[in-house]
Amino acid sequence: MKGSTHLAIGCAIGAAAAGYHAFRLPDSVFYLAAAAISSLTPDLDGPSMLSSRIGKASKALYRAMITLAVLLCLLVVFLYARYQIFHIELTVAALCALFPALIVKEGFLRNTMVSLIGLALVFAGLSWGMLWTSGFGLFILIAPWLKHRGLTHTIWALGIWYMLSRAMEQQLNIPGLAIAAGAGYASHLIADTLTASGVKWLYPLTRFTFKLPFR
Repeated sequence: MKGSTHLAIGCAIGAAAAGYHAFRLPDSVFYLAAAAISSLTPDLDGPSMLSSRIGKASKALYRAMITLAVLLCLLVVFLYARYQIFHIELTVAALCALFPALIVKEGFLRNTMVSLIGLALVFAGLSWGMLWTSGFGLFILIAPWLKHRGLTHTIWALGIWYMLSRAMEQQLNIPGLAIAAGAGYASHLIADTLTASGVKWLYPLTRFTFKLPFR
């Protein structure tokens, strides 16, 4: 299934969660970012199968997202260098914009870039005392080098992602954040189950591919 479809579903989940829970703009950003990023995360495994399905409009969108991510990163760096303010909402927004662009790429350079982001999150989590951030980082560090639609497309990965999201929710005190992130991740697996290739939900216990219609 196309990356734009996964992203649209994730954004819809995040918007629904924000509408139900959020009374402040920063919280809304977290709901949207958590669900959107989670809906794309399973395809961090490489090589990506999405690159051959991207049309001209999607390419333009992804270029725009890369530009937005770079501008947001520069703004985060400027705020920290000039005023010693680390703006976590802008950082989350930058990552949210960068992830879709990375996922549609493939090859060693793309995988290395994703892993470097994961490594940065590991060290950031350890420095900030936010172990869930390190957990996410470790997940992102490893995922690009796994077989496509393998371990990241399993119920085990979904469980790990939800537990990390639950720890994030508890430390940030944003109710429902874990459900939004878990629903975003699950939406990707469910959507891929509806394709001809299907998903090996219970891999490596079994290589049986779940797909609809079952055949």
